[in-house]
Amino acid sequence: MNTNRIAHVAALVGEPARTAMLMALMDGRALTARELADAARITPATASRHLGLLVEAQLLHVERQGRHRYHRLASAEVARTLEGLMQLAAPGRIAVGPRDAALRTARTCYDHLAGRLGVAIAGHLQDEGAVAFEADAAHATARAAPVLARLGLAPEAVLQAGPGRRPHCRPCLDWSERRMHLAGCLGALVCSHCLDSGWLLRGAGTRALTITPRGAVTLRDWLGHVRWGEVSA
Repeated sequence: MNTNRIAHVAALVGEPARTAMLMALMDGRALTARELADAARITPATASRHLGLLVEAQLLHVERQGRHRYHRLASAEVARTLEGLMQLAAPGRIAVGPRDAALRTARTCYDHLAGRLGVAIAGHLQDEGAVAFEADAAHATARAAPVLARLGLAPEAVLQAGPGRRPHCRPCLDWSERRMHLAGCLGALVCSHCLDSGWLLRGAGTRALTITPRGAVTLRDWLGHVRWGEVSA
């Protein structure tokens, strides 16, 4: 174990401006240095120096499109670590105020769904025997494809969600609900499907998601009234 490396990464994340920029990227999107500077309330020149350190430490990845440079979290593992720090920073059940009601209802956690909606979806998949959570691990069962087909997901997409070494599915402790929501490739697939279908809408400068009227009907019918009641409570 490289203790110097751990200390270096901790110091990078622990600087308030860098923390703010990392948190701004927790919805999985890529942002410019100017947008991240605004999120951290610092000058673009200062943001550039901070971003260079985060890229060098492999916490961020830079994508170039023409003259523009976009920054995103380097991996799901980085997002998971940040989510864990959020939990440590606020022990016990969080009392979310009215200004945070939208975040509490539905939000992105990197590339998957969190908040009451994310927890309800995970609970429904467990109720249906489609996903089994075991401590810090999870696995999809043969029931996953037919259950998610009722949401409009093709069986082959469910079975083959995501390449590489990333887990097909895993539990992720929700910092506002203190229950598990679904992460991993399968969680990302469900999130992108809901966004692409127009059931959820992203907001500017926030991880909060708006559930559209069509989305409310579709998700209520799929989740059932009991689980949907957890979302709309």
